[in-house]
Amino acid sequence: MPTEEPLMTDDTTDDAELASTYDADAADIEYMFAQTARELGVAGGRLTLHGAAASTLWFSDRPQRLTGHLPTSEFVANWDVGDDSFAADPPNGLLSIFEDDAVNDVVVVLRQPRLDGDDLSYSFEVTEGELAPSTGPTSLFIDTIGRPLSPGSVAGVRRRGGRRGRRRMRRRVR
Repeated sequence: MPTEEPLMTDDTTDDAELASTYDADAADIEYMFAQTARELGVAGGRLTLHGAAASTLWFSDRPQRLTGHLPTSEFVANWDVGDDSFAADPPNGLLSIFEDDAVNDVVVVLRQPRLDGDDLSYSFEVTEGELAPSTGPTSLFIDTIGRPLSPGSVAGVRRRGGRRGRRRMRRRVR
């Protein structure tokens, strides 16, 4: 999520320093994000991560392989910062919802985040799967800006895996 200020909150480095370490331009670093919560609510056109972690984890794609975290409040506050913000180009997300012995994966487009205490909500659109409230732990993986459903994105990997599974089934049927 490009901003005027680096998103990282530690005092040891910033995007430019990390980029120089890995011989990359700071603008070329693409961040992906992960958020976790105690449970998932769905109501009024919003999905809510109840008991959301205070930190949002971030990581970058190859070749840099950078990792870190920032306060979830800062993640939400930076949603609409910059020309290529998540507000301008809403990200895809992969919700992994854990129930008993099963995991339900749902691909969504995320918009308009709100943080109220430890409840983090988004307006959303489901693009793949079925979404229902859950009392199980939930993880949300958010794709990089400008790469919706690319083969290397979290949601893109999910879509590619689904296609591969369908192809395997067709081969077995033949």
